[in-house]
Amino acid sequence: MAVTQIRKRLAEIGDPAKAAVLQRFFKTGPGQYAQGDLFRGIPVPVLRRLGRDYRDLSLPDVERLLRSTHHEDRLLALLILIQIYANRDEDARERAYRLYLRNTRFINNWDLVDVSAEHIVGRFLVGRSKEPLTRLAKSKLLWERRIAILSTFHFIKNGQFDETFRIAEILLGDEEDLIHKAVGWMLREVGKRDLEAEEQFLKAHYRGMPRTMLRYAIERFPPHTRQAYLRGTI
Repeated sequence: MAVTQIRKRLAEIGDPAKAAVLQRFFKTGPGQYAQGDLFRGIPVPVLRRLGRDYRDLSLPDVERLLRSTHHEDRLLALLILIQIYANRDEDARERAYRLYLRNTRFINNWDLVDVSAEHIVGRFLVGRSKEPLTRLAKSKLLWERRIAILSTFHFIKNGQFDETFRIAEILLGDEEDLIHKAVGWMLREVGKRDLEAEEQFLKAHYRGMPRTMLRYAIERFPPHTRQAYLRGTI
């Protein structure tokens, strides 16, 4: 009943005109990466407030919401899951993590991955084996590969870069532009905290990097340094 009521509330506050814009922005057309996804047209700040309102939702109900047909329902489920992870005991955190990983097929757009991976997968794996990230990085599912690299954002924010570099190496040959952007972004985040560490990685790999990945990684570099990387003259 709780999930039915939540969906009813989301339907009531949705905006069809905004939904149409979002469906174009998030590439839901035939042959695009989010083909067939449905939107309600609800702003993210509104969903964040609802995530706090529903933070006492049970994990089974969160899972049901995460399997909804509408994008905002799934985003809300992830925002609730983040609240659960942050505010409940260790048993609930592990259950939240495992719920997340068995439902990756529903975490099926870049915004859903980006809002959640570091706060659940990255945070859970602190002090634990990072083998789950290896499996995700080698997955055939685009979104699992993006989860792998975005999960390392939690480590980056704590001054730990080895996992980002390790997963980035696995993904250097990836064919998907959304992975190129994600890896480049995470390398750029490393550079914000330790430019020398980022450049050491780039000097070893930049000539074989996809162009988009490199451009994202060097976005904050001085113009002359950025051009040297792009020309291959570092």
